Amino acid sequence: MFGIDRRLVQNFDWTLLLLIASIVAIGIFNLASATHIDDELTGEVRRQLLSLGLAGVAVLVAVAVDYRHFERLALPAFALCLVLLAATLVFAPVTRGSQSWLFGGRLQPSELAKLGLILALARYFSRNPPAEIRRLRDLIRPALITAIPVGLILAQRDMGVALLTLLIGATYISLVRIPWRSWVVVGAVGVAVLVTLWMFVLAPYQQRRILDVVDPGRDPLSSGYQAIQSRIAIGSGGLLGTGYREGTQTQLRFLPTQHTDFAFSVLAEEWGFVGSIGVLMLYLTLMMWGLRIARSSKDGFGAMLALGIVGTLFWPVVLNIGMVLGIAPVIGVPLPLFSYGGSALVTSLVGLGLLMNISMRRYVF
Repeated sequence: MFGIDRRLVQNFDWTLLLLIASIVAIGIFNLASATHIDDELTGEVRRQLLSLGLAGVAVLVAVAVDYRHFERLALPAFALCLVLLAATLVFAPVTRGSQSWLFGGRLQPSELAKLGLILALARYFSRNPPAEIRRLRDLIRPALITAIPVGLILAQRDMGVALLTLLIGATYISLVRIPWRSWVVVGAVGVAVLVTLWMFVLAPYQQRRILDVVDPGRDPLSSGYQAIQSRIAIGSGGLLGTGYREGTQTQLRFLPTQHTDFAFSVLAEEWGFVGSIGVLMLYLTLMMWGLRIARSSKDGFGAMLALGIVGTLFWPVVLNIGMVLGIAPVIGVPLPLFSYGGSALVTSLVGLGLLMNISMRRYVF
């Protein structure tokens, strides 16, 4: 199972490693500013560095084990993630309105569920190639695979992560060849579901966050406060930024959750448009590189797994940037590899370790 031979070392993907290391390093640098009190490392930075060390060990395993073995482990891993999600409904305390954390806030099973989901979906679509799917009924099984963790996360009352998980599962839809007329039916059902969610599921504060996207000034001191302060921070950064630890929105703590959901706003204030575009280009290059790895994979499971890993980066980046710009509701989606959060960092890096695994072994068959 463990196999590091000379060919793997020769084919090591240094480009992928450099992209990952650059984003993580900038994220920690940004975190040090967002949590800055004095010249010492804050507790958040120390915990993020500890999580990075733990992630390093997990990544080594993800790279060392031939990724084809994970196809056999996909369903057990997915089942374990579902058990952990269900356990939160029994054992997790209610924190900020949701039940998402186990072991005293040290583990967020919904983060692990993303990896379990893409493993299960990659296994299914490697055996049922998306290009051969032409009927909606052929999507029933992957839809159920996606719906179960989404439903459990909804039961935790974490709408943001539930939406993110649903979008990650929907990543593979872009490859199927179902006629557009069938998608009209799906769209009609989707509208009915959204109306039902609005009327019977969404809490009042969640409805207000969605309405704030249309009219952010409707409640500037409450539900619209975060989005407004974020846009002030981004606007004050201008072209080149205010300088490291010189942003007033950040250092005076006007920006809520600036080390988690709004970490990108800190970057935009201190490094301006140029710095923000630089980081976004790193993400774009990383995702394009991941798609390149998927296309060059020598087997279906590797290609589908690589595509799913790209999806776990693409959707949270889109949602988070939309949040900080005020064009998407504030739903608590952090920026992967960048925002503070141990579970999210470890899960993202393990996924990218699997991507490295696929890249290294595309020549070893």
